[in-house]
Amino acid sequence: MVVVAVVRDADGNVLVDICFAAESDLGLLERQLPMPASLVVVRFEDSMLMIFDSWRRQWELPGGKREPGETARQAAMRELEEETGIEAVDMDFVAVAECDLRQPNRREYMALYRTDLQVAPQLMINDEALAFLWWNPQSSMTAHMNALDAEMARRTI
Repeated sequence: MVVVAVVRDADGNVLVDICFAAESDLGLLERQLPMPASLVVVRFEDSMLMIFDSWRRQWELPGGKREPGETARQAAMRELEEETGIEAVDMDFVAVAECDLRQPNRREYMALYRTDLQVAPQLMINDEALAFLWWNPQSSMTAHMNALDAEMARRTI
């Protein structure tokens, strides 16, 4: 029996599960589950990119809500460019993260993508991302790091 520790952030949100799947399964999953957001794990060497979100005031993965008519992949690409300046990179669909969220209480699913960079990008501070951090997921979380996003990054290695 495998016991997975519950991962909870400071606001009481819980990472319930991560379901690894093929991107070809995403369309079917989206018809069955509320999947309003996409996140991107950006890897460079042994580290993952975290942004300091200006609104939530915490370190988290790049990504965000899908716009009307947008696919999960399109949202991931747009959000990554808006929040970091990284554009036109190859991305792999990795999994769907299931979260039990608060304020308001709801169950949501997020598409997780990953990109592996060969060269460190020039990142652009903007209205959404006040700072950037290359974080090694084998190390402890830093202060103000979102525990759910850190765990998602760890599980996509």
